[in-house]
Amino acid sequence: MKPVELAKNVYWVGAIDWLTRDFHGYSTNRGTTYNAFLIIDEKVTLIDTVKREYYGELMHHISTIIDPAKIDYLVVNHVEMDHSGSIADVIEAIQPEKVICSKMGHKALLQHYHREDWPYHIVASNEELSLGEKTLSFLETRMLHWPDSMFTYLKEDEILFTSDAFGEHLATSERFDDEVNQDVLMHEATKYYANILTLYSPLIRKLLVKVKEMNLPIKMLAPDHGVVWRSNPGKIIEAYTSWSANEGNGKAVIIYDTMWKSTRKMAEKVAEGLQEEGVSYKFLDLQVNHRSDVMTDVLEASAVVLGCPTLNNGMLPRMAGFLMYMRGLRPTNKIGACFGSYGWSGEAVKLMNEALKEMKFTLCHEGLRVPYVPREEALAECVDLGRTVATSMRDFMDGKEVVSVI
Repeated sequence: MKPVELAKNVYWVGAIDWLTRDFHGYSTNRGTTYNAFLIIDEKVTLIDTVKREYYGELMHHISTIIDPAKIDYLVVNHVEMDHSGSIADVIEAIQPEKVICSKMGHKALLQHYHREDWPYHIVASNEELSLGEKTLSFLETRMLHWPDSMFTYLKEDEILFTSDAFGEHLATSERFDDEVNQDVLMHEATKYYANILTLYSPLIRKLLVKVKEMNLPIKMLAPDHGVVWRSNPGKIIEAYTSWSANEGNGKAVIIYDTMWKSTRKMAEKVAEGLQEEGVSYKFLDLQVNHRSDVMTDVLEASAVVLGCPTLNNGMLPRMAGFLMYMRGLRPTNKIGACFGSYGWSGEAVKLMNEALKEMKFTLCHEGLRVPYVPREEALAECVDLGRTVATSMRDFMDGKEVVSVI
């Protein structure tokens, strides 16, 4: 891969990771990129670095444009190690005049690399820094998704370097949004938000308002993962606006695990009830669907229906693990309901209800438990459960009050 010019004297010099398939338990089936950007001016500036294993690729890309030793400034938008892992080697090689970071970025760099002697230059929101013909300004974006996170804006070229916001885990030889399959792009962008940023939706809403108030002209959004948004940066901004507002799409997801197929039979009947009421749904067996793919569907769903049998007075491990994962991301504004089969104790439905209640789902049903193999009358109750979810979804989306029954 060669460097790619974004604008005059502004280059992508990052690295493509075709191999990674896991990111903190999030499946990255299409790999990822670690984006870094080089600005050639009176003060040559590098924005972000790469994961340590890709240091050589970064330096090779820079070397095809300029001697790395001529870099004056290093901007650190985010200290997470997929972006800063090579920073000690980069600083040793280029000996920059300034390592530019936010106040919290400075703290994080010290905590990660324990180097008091680096030439830190701490910047605040709205502060500007002249590079010569070009000007950088900065915007702190704390907890998006780390305390140190920061955006950097290149004023003359109207490029916003957005750290981990507006990115996606997508390894591709193409560097721009208009060069890749749009369905793949938006799926990966949705998955990225669902599994990394959902928890921070309230902060993202405030950030989007702040960026709008700043009235920055934006030709490109350049995140630290995935492609650069140049043809339609508004598309991903609109998506973030919707996702951060927790706007459901009117669909339901049935997420279940099963032991001897009884819970699956119940799930099929719940789906039948949804379908009878004209509600689109997705049927997700945790045995064959990775939790990060399931969360991608949860992000935009209006209702989440969970099914699990009881095992050892609890849930099956896959459901318990998924609930722990979802609890950490805290999706909101959703209708919820639970069901499951059991042998002699039947705690799984209660535990799932408690988990959804803790996440502030609106539970529209007290939960349906069926001993062992469901009879016809029990399966009919499952159909009714699906209908109840559908009715509650419609009321919820119409702005009617839906009171949680638990």
